Amino acid sequence: QVHLVESGGGLVQSGGSLRLSCAASGSIFRINSMGWYRQAPGKQRELVATFLSHGSTNYADSVKGRFTISRDNAENSVYLQMNKLEPEDTAVYYCNAAARRDPGDYYRDYWGQGTQVTVSS
Repeated sequence: QVHLVESGGGLVQSGGSLRLSCAASGSIFRINSMGWYRQAPGKQRELVATFLSHGSTNYADSVKGRFTISRDNAENSVYLQMNKLEPEDTAVYYCNAAARRDPGDYYRDYWGQGTQVTVSS
């Protein structure tokens, strides 16, 4: 199985910064993409940012220019630098990876447990 462990969440004031980290471990043959999603109370889970194999990235319009996703393939890790945080960014943030456990497997989505980010006004 693929296990994702997240860290870095917390409570900050508007305009502050946080850096989220996620490390993948377990039976991993290959990771295709990694990314971050978030879910606020009463809302659907939404994509925040993704990082693909060849450096291509994708950001939600609401975080462009404020958040930066990065990836360390050697450590099977992905990071999210969040700057200029706003109360609207308050949510549980989830790490995601599309991975195969072995050559006979197909790509599956794996999820972390989530980490709370709260931004006060």
